[in-house]
Amino acid sequence: MRKTLGLVAAVVALSVMSWAQLPGENPQPGPQFPRAELYGGYSYGLTDLFNSGYREGLNGWNASLGLNAAPWLGFVFEGSGYYGISKIPRGAAQAPFPNCPPFCPLGTNTFNVNTTLYNYLFGAQFPYRKWDRLTPFGEALFGHSGFRGEARSSPDGTLYARVGSGMGLMGGGGVDYKISPRLALRFKADYLQTRGFKLKQDNVRFSIGIVIRNVHKKKRTLEEENPPEQ
Repeated sequence: MRKTLGLVAAVVALSVMSWAQLPGENPQPGPQFPRAELYGGYSYGLTDLFNSGYREGLNGWNASLGLNAAPWLGFVFEGSGYYGISKIPRGAAQAPFPNCPPFCPLGTNTFNVNTTLYNYLFGAQFPYRKWDRLTPFGEALFGHSGFRGEARSSPDGTLYARVGSGMGLMGGGGVDYKISPRLALRFKADYLQTRGFKLKQDNVRFSIGIVIRNVHKKKRTLEEENPPEQ
């Protein structure tokens, strides 16, 4: 009886092994997508960081590292910085800077503030990988935003600085245009909410840059390794 059971088990095992090696019976490989994406580029922000009602353009940079868990889901670590001049109306509404005196800024109706903004954010990205050349995506991130403003008072030229920081929230999207399997050109547009001086600020930004992708080569099947002789 034991010999019979052993013989039956051996036949079944050999049959399964032979079926698994039949041509065309290999399981289809999963969809190919980059496991990691490194992005860097130029970014232009339209900001109102001091709640003055004047939306100013700041030039800067934007960089991120994306780790893709599935064709439709990735996790993104992002940093960005923006630099330029913001305008604040003179008078009683020149907060967060003090009123005159002691702070009497240069200018007539508005005064200039040297502005710096930094963001460190984390969140999710949702690519739609339907086409070969174009990959649109949406994203939602949160983290820390900090900004600094510096302005000089007249007539002594005293420098006044104000710093705001708090939670940063970002939502938006863009599209990647494939240049090669490892390179793509990215266009992005995002809404960025910052918080400072016990207020929130609504900002937008536009970015363009290069994506470097970590692409895994497709594994060769048994038939590709050992093609049949003609």
